[in-house]
Amino acid sequence: MFSWVSKDARRKKEPELFQTVAEGLRQLYAQKLLPLEEHYRFHDFHSPALEDADFDNKPMVLLVGQYSTGKTTFIRHLIEQDFPGMRIGPEPTTDSFIAVMHGPTEGVVPGNALVVDPRRPFRKLNAFGNAFLNRFMCAQLPNPVLDSISIIDTPGILSGEKQRISRGYDFAAVLEWFAERVDRIILLFDAHKLDISDEFSEVIKALKNHEDKIRVVLNKADQIETQQLMRVYGALMWSLGKIINTPEVVRVYIGSFWSHPLLIPDNRKLFEAEEQDLFKDIQSLPRNAALRKLNDLIKRARLAKVHAYIISSLKKEMPNVFGKESKKKELVNNLGEIYQKIEREHQISPGDFPSLRKMQELLQSQDFSKFQALKPKLLDTVDDMLANDIARLMVMVRQEESLMPAQAVKGGAFEGTMNGPFGHGYGEGAGEGIDDVEWVVGKDKPTYDEIFYTLSPVNGKITGANAKKEMVKSKLPNTVLGKIWKLADVDRDGLLDDEEFALANHLIKVKLEGHELPADLPPHLIPPSKRRPQ
Repeated sequence: MFSWVSKDARRKKEPELFQTVAEGLRQLYAQKLLPLEEHYRFHDFHSPALEDADFDNKPMVLLVGQYSTGKTTFIRHLIEQDFPGMRIGPEPTTDSFIAVMHGPTEGVVPGNALVVDPRRPFRKLNAFGNAFLNRFMCAQLPNPVLDSISIIDTPGILSGEKQRISRGYDFAAVLEWFAERVDRIILLFDAHKLDISDEFSEVIKALKNHEDKIRVVLNKADQIETQQLMRVYGALMWSLGKIINTPEVVRVYIGSFWSHPLLIPDNRKLFEAEEQDLFKDIQSLPRNAALRKLNDLIKRARLAKVHAYIISSLKKEMPNVFGKESKKKELVNNLGEIYQKIEREHQISPGDFPSLRKMQELLQSQDFSKFQALKPKLLDTVDDMLANDIARLMVMVRQEESLMPAQAVKGGAFEGTMNGPFGHGYGEGAGEGIDDVEWVVGKDKPTYDEIFYTLSPVNGKITGANAKKEMVKSKLPNTVLGKIWKLADVDRDGLLDDEEFALANHLIKVKLEGHELPADLPPHLIPPSKRRPQ
């Protein structure tokens, strides 16, 4: 690629034009961020260079958990189909990383073949060597769920004596590599064994800086009573609080994620609501994928800038001829002071700096004489990208999101509760009586009529002031009562007749029972006298 001063100047004046967000991210990375990363050897310290497949791939979900927490069963539950290489059992059965992806035919692609395929986002996993690649495969199959997302199954994290056995590769580092590239990380826990082993603790710490992607699933919750479940949930939150060092509470989904009957059905409604929430979260991934990639590129650019300052500072402190080794040891030991100096000079947040301990370990094996001095032009290019190009891409992200369906993931378990009587909340709350021939409010109308006739109706209707006196007895806020009034006043005349008053009381009951009010009045709740003849 040739570059002239005039071309650079012209490029600064003319904004970059992109057809899609993925294309924009790919070009910005290659033209503006990659040169900075290569100049300061960012890839030797942090993460490998991004490739085209990293910008074009489908959203990925990473499943992590100790053995026998139901990771593989969870995937089977989502896609409602066995996949190649699947093994389920109470012992540590999944001993490989399995990327479950869409393909025209069922089959398995082994790790060594997978990392040379330019269409897959796994080429940089080659750095982890044969010990890992022999334990890595892609299970591809035609499945509607996998049309929209890919799922990464991981080996069960070991506990007790088993965790002392070496895997032959850096398990935490592999998970960290995946964590940077996936859209959602699901940590699975078994309600019967909440102990977080040393290896699991190390893994969760490796996921630091990706807390926004983490969701926690407390699986097999149907096997314990409600009282025990409360204690287990409390114990899990306490354990997670010690490892995930964030002031916010991590989101935990409780349920039994497989297709077998519930052993203890007491909490069925809770499990259904939790499953729907988790499904909605997963279904939103394709819609938010471009925004996630944009966010990850911004995080990477900020880290690359800080890395450039660190490397150039170390280069500046090194002597030209004598005492290089002793100076190197001194600089590594005093790296914390260098961090503070850079923080003050360049007004950089402490949260943008890489782990001090990890950086010190990596610097031990580096030749400081090969480090580069500060090159402001490279940093200015990245600053320009963050200030201008990213803002333009942000507008395109919103445009692309508006064109996508809210629930883009279809098929498998996502279809089972979409419509019909087994949809979440069907026939409950404002949906009660949806399939009844008779008006559902009619059964309680005699009780509501007695109250209605005590409120001085004129020509069969009561005023808003009189209705308010009765409605405020529910102790619901005025904002809620105002919405109920709008829904109940079907003919919009500012008065309520006996049917409308009964409807208002029915909606108050719905709200007091903990259900949400509908945005518009469902057809089955419209009073019989107000229905249009069909």
